[in-house]
Amino acid sequence: MSDGFDISQIQSIIDTGIPQCGDIGVKVAQLSDSGVVMMLPYDARFAGNPVNGILHGGIMTTLIDSASGMCIYVKLKKYIPIATLDLRIDYLKPATPGEDLYAHAYCYRMTKQIAFVRSVAYHSDPDDPVANSVSTFMLRSTPTKSLDVASKEMEAKNG
Repeated sequence: MSDGFDISQIQSIIDTGIPQCGDIGVKVAQLSDSGVVMMLPYDARFAGNPVNGILHGGIMTTLIDSASGMCIYVKLKKYIPIATLDLRIDYLKPATPGEDLYAHAYCYRMTKQIAFVRSVAYHSDPDDPVANSVSTFMLRSTPTKSLDVASKEMEAKNG
C-alpha cells in the first residue's frame, strides 16, 4: 500500500500492541483504500460449544474490533492512538466449524475526534456474512508502545 503502509507494519501492531490478537493468530490479509481485511484461522480451542465446534462470539468480536480499528490507520494514512467507544455486532448465523473467518472493515466517516466504521465477518464470501458491525472510535487516545514504534518506523521510511 502507498504512503508508507504495508501489511507487516499493521501485523506488527496486531502482534505486539493487541496481545490477544497475536495469541489467537489474527493475520492481516489485505490493505487497500477500501479498508482492511483480517483473518482468524479456525482453531477448535475457540469453539463456544466444543461439541459442534462453532466459534465463540467473543473470538469473532476480537477479530471485528481489531479490523475496525486498523482500518482507521488506513483511512488516516498515519498512526495515532485510538480507542473503541462503541461496537455493535449483529450475529447473523453461526460461524462454520473448521473454516477460517475474515473481517473486512472500512471507515466511512471521520470527524476531528471520532471515526465511524462498518465491518462484515464472513468465511469465503463477503456477500454471505456471519456477522456485521458498526462502531465508533475515539481518535488521539492514550498512545501505546507498539504504536509509537510503528509511527517512528513509518516516519523514517518516508523521510
